Amino acid sequence: MEGLLTIDTHLFLAINGWHSGQWDPVMWWCSGKLTWWPFYLLLLLFLGWKKGWQLLPLLLFMMVLVALTDQTSVHLFKNVFQRPRPCHEPALKEMVHLVNGRCGGLYGFISSHAANTAGVAMLVCMWLRRAWLAGVLAAWVFLVGYSRIYLGVHYPGDVLGGWLWGMACGWLVYGLFRMAMKKLPSSWWIADKNNGPFSA
Repeated sequence: MEGLLTIDTHLFLAINGWHSGQWDPVMWWCSGKLTWWPFYLLLLLFLGWKKGWQLLPLLLFMMVLVALTDQTSVHLFKNVFQRPRPCHEPALKEMVHLVNGRCGGLYGFISSHAANTAGVAMLVCMWLRRAWLAGVLAAWVFLVGYSRIYLGVHYPGDVLGGWLWGMACGWLVYGLFRMAMKKLPSSWWIADKNNGPFSA
C-alpha cells in the first residue's frame, strides 16, 4: 500500500506540475458545478428525442444515482479513509499548484466529482447503447476528473477510485431502473432496434 501511495503522489505532482497561466482558468471552468448545464440540457434533449416518455423515470433514477454517489463518496469513503487532499498534506503543500487558492474539504478519497460523473455516464450508456455517445461521455468524465488533479485538490487515486465507485453505482441503479420499467405494461415500451423490444 505504501508503494501505491508513493506512486500516486508522484503521478499527482507530475500532472499538477503541467500547469500554465493559460490552462488554469480552463481547468477551473471544467471543474465548476454550473459549467456543464448546457451539456446536460443537450444530453437530456437528445435522450428525450430518442426515448420519449422514458426520460421521465430515468431522470428520477438519475437523481437517486447522483444522491447515492455524492453521499456515499463522503460517508463511506472520505470520512472512513480520511486521506487528506494533496493541498492539505503538510509534506506537499509547498509543491502543490493550487488554482485560485481553493482546496476544498480536508479529505479527498474518493473524488465526488469523479463518482458523480462516472455514475451518470454509466447509467446513460447502459440505457442508450451508442458508441459515439459513450465516447462523448467518457471524454466528459475524463476531463472533469483530470481537472481535479490539475487544480491540486485530488490525487489520481482519488479520481480513479471515484470513477470505479461511480460506475458500480451506475450499474446498480440501471438494474433497479430496468426492474421498475419491467413492471409497466409491455404496450408502454418503446421499441429500439439496437436494444430489443425493451429499450431501458
